[in-house]
Amino acid sequence: MTTAPAAPAVLPDGSAGSSPYQSYVYAYPHKTAYRDLPDRPPLRELWAGESQHALSLYLHIPFCEVRCGFCNLFTRIGGPDGLTTAYLDALDRQAGAVRAALDQGAGFALAAFGGGTPTYLSAAELERLCDIAEHRMGADLRAIPLSVEASPATATADRLAVLAERGTTRLSLGVQSFVDAEARSAVRPQKRAEVEAALGRIRDAGFPVLNIDLIYGIDGQTEASWLRSLDAALAWRPEELYLYPLYVRPLTGLARRGEAESPAEWDTRRLALYRAGRDHLLAHGYEQVSMRMFRRAAAPQAGVSEYACQTDGMVGLGCGARSYTSRLHYSFDYAVDATEVRRIIDDYVATPAFDRAVVGRAMTPPEARRRHLVQSLLQAEGLALADYRDRFGSTPVEDFPAEFEAFAARGWLAEGALGVASGPADRTDPTDPTERLRLSPEGLAHSDAVGPMLFSAEVRALMAEYEAK
Repeated sequence: MTTAPAAPAVLPDGSAGSSPYQSYVYAYPHKTAYRDLPDRPPLRELWAGESQHALSLYLHIPFCEVRCGFCNLFTRIGGPDGLTTAYLDALDRQAGAVRAALDQGAGFALAAFGGGTPTYLSAAELERLCDIAEHRMGADLRAIPLSVEASPATATADRLAVLAERGTTRLSLGVQSFVDAEARSAVRPQKRAEVEAALGRIRDAGFPVLNIDLIYGIDGQTEASWLRSLDAALAWRPEELYLYPLYVRPLTGLARRGEAESPAEWDTRRLALYRAGRDHLLAHGYEQVSMRMFRRAAAPQAGVSEYACQTDGMVGLGCGARSYTSRLHYSFDYAVDATEVRRIIDDYVATPAFDRAVVGRAMTPPEARRRHLVQSLLQAEGLALADYRDRFGSTPVEDFPAEFEAFAARGWLAEGALGVASGPADRTDPTDPTERLRLSPEGLAHSDAVGPMLFSAEVRALMAEYEAK
């Protein structure tokens, strides 16, 4: 589950506002900072000279059987007859154009199918999706980690059998709540019995890693009901659990319904539920990987973290996918409104050639530094100072003194972290691979405020100018 952030609130000192929930920074810069590329550069030029031996591959399927009240993903509900076939036809054309732009020896180190809901496709269509990844792009799905997102209603035995046979190592199920009343409150029409049946089918299919997505902060949710939902998930011993704070974004169903409590009260409740959920999972043998991600101790790592999509060398296929080179992030148009989403999908399906980048943003050296911080600092293990120095020739605190002063003032850095990052030479060796800059537990809890504080002024301005559609 991903959410597109609004432009973060900014205080006079340039830092983010007081709410712990500014925005979920799963990619930097966000697509709302992208703009039309007037020169529409050829993909072959964009990928020339890029490292291509270990690329990431992402295929986006923009279809769901329903649209949840909190969802502002690029997706549409269902599709008229023939649309999924036409979409896969376009995906195949795009794959051919992208593969032609890559080096002959380009290889893939991991893959993911997301959406929307990839399992909205039929079993036969999922076979074709895998064929596009393998035969068109050259990704050996049985030899690399492959993560696929699913919903309870679409996690049918025939679809799961296809995914298992084609090499899926991680199946991520969007549950959000095992409490039926909370699911209804989030405008997610599902029953717990349906969820439990889907989990049974997933375990029977034998995927090495099961991830379950849950949401806290739903209207009417209490700490007791939240822990009941967690315990219901734990009964399946998932290798991973993602705990998401609820966001209500423009043009979503919950936004149209209005607020049930004040922003301050909601922030307080979400933060309390986060802490309760975190402590509960830690007590049950899970390790915290990030604010959202928890992994069962000794469980196999069949996928990658939520920030892996930041890595240079991301090849995205589909009208909601992004691609990343070291110099440019690019994609297609973005929307949430159902009419606009349908328009963009129709335009994508009708596109005869996909050999140029359409929408994007250049990745400058200063922005690359900020992006590296987002990739690393928001992980529980923190940022390796030696890696940062090797790449940029400096330390994070030298590059961003105001931001780290603000983090320290709020108690968001681990004890001694600022001294390690910028203290006297006798107290640190930035080339030591064991030296890391970490957030404190409280800083990790405020990751959705830490991330936006690392946005550049230019990216903030572009996000603020973006008109939701």
